Amino acid sequence: MVMTIKEIAQLAGVSSAAVSRYLNGGYVSAEKKEQIRKVIQETGYQPSAQARILRTKKACLVGVVVPKINSESISRVTAGIEQVLSGRGYQMLLASTDNDPVKEITYLKLFENYPVDGIILIGTVITAEHRRFLKSSKVPVVVIGQYTRYANCIYHDDHGAGKAMGKLVAAELKKVSKSEKCGKVAYIGVTKEDKAVGVAREDGFRSGLRSEGIEIEKDYTRTAEFTMDAGYQAALDLLEQKKDITVISCATDTIAAGAIEALLAHSRQIVPQFALDSGRRMQYILNNSEIRVTGFGDNQFLKAVTGGIPTVHFGYKTSGIRGAELLLDVIERGEKIPIEMKLGFQLVKGNGIC
Repeated sequence: MVMTIKEIAQLAGVSSAAVSRYLNGGYVSAEKKEQIRKVIQETGYQPSAQARILRTKKACLVGVVVPKINSESISRVTAGIEQVLSGRGYQMLLASTDNDPVKEITYLKLFENYPVDGIILIGTVITAEHRRFLKSSKVPVVVIGQYTRYANCIYHDDHGAGKAMGKLVAAELKKVSKSEKCGKVAYIGVTKEDKAVGVAREDGFRSGLRSEGIEIEKDYTRTAEFTMDAGYQAALDLLEQKKDITVISCATDTIAAGAIEALLAHSRQIVPQFALDSGRRMQYILNNSEIRVTGFGDNQFLKAVTGGIPTVHFGYKTSGIRGAELLLDVIERGEKIPIEMKLGFQLVKGNGIC
């Protein structure tokens, strides 16, 4: 049976106006609030979305466009978004694009014409079509993970993180060179269309190495998709082509996981084993010489399996929290000041691998 606000009010012993204020976040005394809450819980009452939109001019819905859902980093971002939205009476509509920029545009336009109050885009690439949408969108948009001047954005210091990792790798190479022949650094990156991970992160990494007098040679780089399989294939190709690699640095921990698998597959002489010195870690030995693998993202599953590789922890959940807060400030308060927020990072050295 569909109930009305008037019937809820009668059961709770309050006025219809009090129930309306309760549902819309207005002031209601603590005593009346508890009476209304109990009746709603007992009856399973759901307010009419259509009536709420007509009354408040808001749907209390936010569209969230993500590149994929089977990603630890994306799940951290969406957890932060959901935490803020649910706490302030909003619901999230989630659309996954499988890293397809065309699908992103499709979903952005779908949400724009659907009754959502705003959109959060967890960005990977910002194409000309993206820029046109951001400039003309009829609803507020916040971009997380990429810098853009066409919308409010929350992004990470990918260049700084890359530089810090480059310096760490350079220090390891210098340490190795004191006891054995120093090998080369290889790098597995991603598409340059991704300005954060594909450009800023790699440029920072090269800068960190260069500051210590080390360069990545041209033939020691590969480009991969954001998957373990792609990391595996890129690393295997490097290992088959080059015999003097000491470090394989990867643009993401997911790619790094594939690179570690490639190390195991490349030689039957590799024997994985857990060591207890410097904390639990897994060592990979290739032709009697350890090859180090580094990543970005601080993936917790990879840490559990390997004991921890050198990586970078980004505040993914924080970016989701800040992005949702920023969007709701625009929706609820009409905030007009453009916001560009860059978040920091934490270098994770791993358990003795680098």
